Amino acid sequence: MTPSLGREGSQIDLPEPNEGRFGDRAATLAAAVREIAALDGAELVAASPIYESAAVKLHGVDADAPEYLNAMIRIRYRGTADDLLGAVNRIEAEHGRVRAERWGDRTLDIDLITFGTVQQDDPRLTLPHPRAAERDFVLAPWLDIDAEAEIPGVGRVADLLAAMPNTVRRQAASGTDDSASASARTGEAAR
Repeated sequence: MTPSLGREGSQIDLPEPNEGRFGDRAATLAAAVREIAALDGAELVAASPIYESAAVKLHGVDADAPEYLNAMIRIRYRGTADDLLGAVNRIEAEHGRVRAERWGDRTLDIDLITFGTVQQDDPRLTLPHPRAAERDFVLAPWLDIDAEAEIPGVGRVADLLAAMPNTVRRQAASGTDDSASASARTGEAAR
């Protein structure tokens, strides 16, 4: 594992490139976490363990597609939610993300789940994320880094997760706590 400095100098373990059976997918997630933490105005507070889940496409679960790796991070961010969305969209593009098909295969998918208590709904960004409460691949890693997490206007993450079937598998261990929450997932790294 590669340590990354988090809040107050604490270390958050990130997977090494080509570690274990995850190969480039884990390296992509680790790189994305480092790049988000390096954004102007960002401070990495926590990074969850990695979870593996089935690929969810527009029509539902695609059992024939490669499984995705998922992680949740929390950062402190001095800027707006729209600024952060623009920054993470650039990170996705730098990792080869192409938006040709809604919910299609992707090298990296970074979603803003919450931004403090901000609630907004516009064509570019909806906060909190409109489907986060339905996705155990978001809720399970989130609960690992914040036992008291809530989706504003929806409910406690622990309660939401307890009310649904568990379809994700935890793969590794890591981090701890704060303001913006983002979910990152990756399928095959080379597309």
